[in-house]
Amino acid sequence: MRLIIAIFAAAFLLMGCAPEVGSKEWCEDMKKKSKGDWTVNEAKDFAKHCVFKKKD
Repeated sequence: MRLIIAIFAAAFLLMGCAPEVGSKEWCEDMKKKSKGDWTVNEAKDFAKHCVFKKKD
């Protein structure tokens, strides 16, 4: 039981390390990542937030 709690705690803490999708940091990270390693959702989000971003 302790192992399961430890796994969930580690996963929860690691989720906080990634920048928010669409943020400037996220766009920079995606530019550094190999295009072959992108998922379909990542490619869609990159196009939406980093290429065709709206100007407020």
